[in-house]
Amino acid sequence: MRYVIDSSVGLKTVLPEVDSPHAIALCDGFRQGIHELIAPDVFAVEAAHALAKAERKRLLIVGEASVLFDDLILPDLHPSLPLAARALEIASHARIGVYDCLYVALAEREQTELVTADHRLIRALRQDFPFIVDLASLP
Repeated sequence: MRYVIDSSVGLKTVLPEVDSPHAIALCDGFRQGIHELIAPDVFAVEAAHALAKAERKRLLIVGEASVLFDDLILPDLHPSLPLAARALEIASHARIGVYDCLYVALAEREQTELVTADHRLIRALRQDFPFIVDLASLP
C-alpha cells in the first residue's frame, strides 16, 4: 500500500506516545517493502524541530534529539515547492497551517491516503479530503 505520512507519524516511531505501535508497524511494513511511504521534503525539518522542542521543554535530555533523529525512518521525500500553491489554497480555505497542507496536497496529487496522528488536521480537513486517515485506525 502507498501512503503519505506526516511528521506526527514519524515521530511516534522514536518517541513513545499513544499510537506508537501503529506507527512502528507502518514503518516496519515500509522497511519490508510492504508499504511505500512518501512525504514532502519538509518532513525531516518538521521532525527535527519537534525533537529540538522536546529538548527545550526538558522532555528529552540535551543531545537525545540528535540520536532520535538518526533513528527516524525517512519516507521517500518529494519536493515541496511544486505543492506550495495547492497547499496555500487549502490552508487559506481551511484556516490551518501551510506545512500541514503540503502533506494533503501531496496525497491529493498522488491519489493516495494521508496517514496522520494530528487530530486537529483530521477534524479540519477530513470532510473535504476523505483520504485523510487517522493513524489509530490502522492495524
